[in-house]
Amino acid sequence: MSKLVKEKKNIIVMKFGGTSVSNTDKIKKAADRVIKTKLSGCNVVVAVSAMGGSTDDLINIAKKIDKNPSCREMDMIMSTGEQVSIALLSIAIKMKGHDCMSLTGSQAGILTDGTHSNAKILNINKERILRELANNKIVVVAGFQGVTSKGEITTLGRGGSDTTAVALASVLDAKYCEIYTDVDGVYTTDPNIDSNSNKIEMMSYDEMLEFAASGAKVLHLRAVEFAKKHSIVLHIRSSFNDIEGTWVMNIENKDERMEKPIISGVIYDKDQIKISVFDLPDKPGVAAKLFRELAAADVNVDLIVQSVGAGNISTISLTVKSEYVSSAKKVLENLREKLGIKKIEIDPGVAKVSIIGAGMQTHSGVAAKMFKCLGDKDINIEMISTSPIRISCVVRKNTIKKAVKALHIGFGLDKSVK
Repeated sequence: MSKLVKEKKNIIVMKFGGTSVSNTDKIKKAADRVIKTKLSGCNVVVAVSAMGGSTDDLINIAKKIDKNPSCREMDMIMSTGEQVSIALLSIAIKMKGHDCMSLTGSQAGILTDGTHSNAKILNINKERILRELANNKIVVVAGFQGVTSKGEITTLGRGGSDTTAVALASVLDAKYCEIYTDVDGVYTTDPNIDSNSNKIEMMSYDEMLEFAASGAKVLHLRAVEFAKKHSIVLHIRSSFNDIEGTWVMNIENKDERMEKPIISGVIYDKDQIKISVFDLPDKPGVAAKLFRELAAADVNVDLIVQSVGAGNISTISLTVKSEYVSSAKKVLENLREKLGIKKIEIDPGVAKVSIIGAGMQTHSGVAAKMFKCLGDKDINIEMISTSPIRISCVVRKNTIKKAVKALHIGFGLDKSVK
């Protein structure tokens, strides 16, 4: 692995998620890992999430007072979760005899825009971190948070600690960024659905992007986008053992792909809602108006299908995450008269299954094989979406496990077909 990593500064960024620091025993084990890396001769910067479940607890407390609290005050509340975990981890490291400094996002110089609850990192002033490293300290930084130029505390949205870690690795020119989680790496499919899934040793950024976008929970999409943009090598591994995990990087050597399967993995997402808009006039500008209004309401649309019937009347179906349904419904109701919408139908009974792999770019017949695998199991396909390395199908939610297993076996990823 080391020969594939370009020579960089002697810094490693380690990120521990909520499940990795959910209690004092796990915090002590995380401290041991950090110290082991430090003793290997590296400077260590650690990004830490809030203790598992604590962010949800804070949100629930706030909503007992006000069901719609201001985003600013919610950022103020939620940022405290990471401050607790960085202090506890630093205490554990110091107790074991190693010098350490915990820093909030603000103290670490993480500057963001002013979008509360979903801020973007604009810059990181690394001087404080470098000063502490020069004094031979381990630096523990609160993930998920930053500060605006006006001194307002912000949070980066769900999964923001991954983004914090990758951003720190970028600005510090780290060797790589290790993401510690509760799984051994990235698997060809969810082991909870198919115990015969295989761990993937190495992936390209594009493959990891498609995994994250298609529903895999192992790494946040924004973090992968940031890593690809800045060529940050990622190592996704378990907090609970020393097994090497999955490396995500630029794969320039084509020989690395020689023995790889065409398809890297089968990913599913049950958090999909299908919305159908019936009897729209099929004329220029109608679809543009509909999706422009959805975008203005910050509704992220996934799959889209349009069908045109007799009399130039069309039906548009789209899928969104459940969190966007109320906003999408409000937009469509407001457009009902303007666009001549006759009926709006919301269907929560769907799920998305995707096959992903860089190999499909140079192999024909992948889509046909996917459709046959599903058809052989009497699974009906309701919507289809593709990219150069992904094919996604919307199916009934109650068939998703059967769909995943059929595709995992059909594309030779299952241990049972090796």
